[in-house]
Amino acid sequence: MLHDRIMVEIDRESGERRSSGGIVIPATAAMGGRRLAWSRVVAIGPHVRAVEAGDRVLFDPEDKSEVEVNGDVYVVMRERDVHAVAADRLGEASAGLYL
Repeated sequence: MLHDRIMVEIDRESGERRSSGGIVIPATAAMGGRRLAWSRVVAIGPHVRAVEAGDRVLFDPEDKSEVEVNGDVYVVMRERDVHAVAADRLGEASAGLYL
């Protein structure tokens, strides 16, 4: 990855969701607003400051650029397009979620 780019893997489970009542909501169902998505970071560029490989990031899937590498689909974005970071490396010292 170059500059401030981040490559994340698309969560396979994010396709369809279940409501609190157990009803399956397909990925093609229209949402009233924009829905953000969580994905795991697999690679980062040298100028990325707040994200490390292995972190989970929250981003807008409408503003994504997909790329296929060895048959797997990934999303490439800039660090500034990340809305939140959930990091396991922080341990129990803090919440580990930056907004």
